[in-house]
Amino acid sequence: MRKIGPFSCSPVSLGCMNLSHAYGTPPDSSTVEKLLHQALDMGYTMLDTAALYGFGANETLLGNALRGRRQEFVLASKCGVFKNEAGVREINGRPEVIKKTCKDSLKRLQTDVIDLYYLHRWDKAVPIEESVGALSDLVTEGHIKGIGLSEVSASTLRKAHAVHPIAAVQSEYSLWARNPEIAVLDVCKELAISFVAFSPLARAFLTGKLTDNNTFESKDIRRNMPRFSAENYPKNMQLIAQFAELAKAEDCSLAQLALAWLLGKDENIIVIPGTTKLDHLKENFAASQVTLSANSTVRLDEIFNPQSIAGNRYNAVTQAEIDTEEFEETP
Repeated sequence: MRKIGPFSCSPVSLGCMNLSHAYGTPPDSSTVEKLLHQALDMGYTMLDTAALYGFGANETLLGNALRGRRQEFVLASKCGVFKNEAGVREINGRPEVIKKTCKDSLKRLQTDVIDLYYLHRWDKAVPIEESVGALSDLVTEGHIKGIGLSEVSASTLRKAHAVHPIAAVQSEYSLWARNPEIAVLDVCKELAISFVAFSPLARAFLTGKLTDNNTFESKDIRRNMPRFSAENYPKNMQLIAQFAELAKAEDCSLAQLALAWLLGKDENIIVIPGTTKLDHLKENFAASQVTLSANSTVRLDEIFNPQSIAGNRYNAVTQAEIDTEEFEETP
């Protein structure tokens, strides 16, 4: 178990986004409910959702499916990105909006309190101190227990932590997304803040099973991500052969190798891979039992690094919304 705020949870926990959002057609509600119960039965002890996912549908799914098992897991959700009254996705970190979003989330989740509540994106039009102040009020009022931030820089994290202790930072982190290593991981360690890695399998790239980037459905968010483009994806796939050789040497799957690498980085790191399949749910959870050799760890850093990966994480529009540090582009 690993510490996150006042809680302890499984090193491999469950990201719930793809149960209703982002990667094509989601499964039906009965399939989702069964999967969520299987996850708890298996030992997953933190479930991560957000007001954004399915524009509330994801929180509703969790609320309906697990209202009888609420005490068995750490519930994490997010505010700051939602569908506004005009039906448009909006980033808004104003205190009154954060508090209203929390109230709506509590209702959808069918609970009195959210254990860990993240600011999904920093609204750059609102000082981070004001947004965190609103979250602090929610702690005082008993609506949430811990505060998190998502995709923030080290400097923003320090400003936020000065207002109220931050329990966790959640950002993309994997072998092919190393941005947290620039500064945020060090600040998390310094301030005793947990780090939650989303997309730890690089949106299925690191499973080795996503061999054709032409099969994405029209609403799949990977269609607009530079690393999955027709130009860049074949270059990135060239890294997988060496990766597969290491997985074979470690006697584990590619997904387990990727997750074990992250978990071995530091004990304050928790990973939240998402899946809609029971076999992947089991495979991912077992990664916490994999201990990599020193040689494999070195080889992984040689194979995957900012210079070897083709394409940016996000397109220009999405990149403008986040606050994380970026590597300097190489000539």
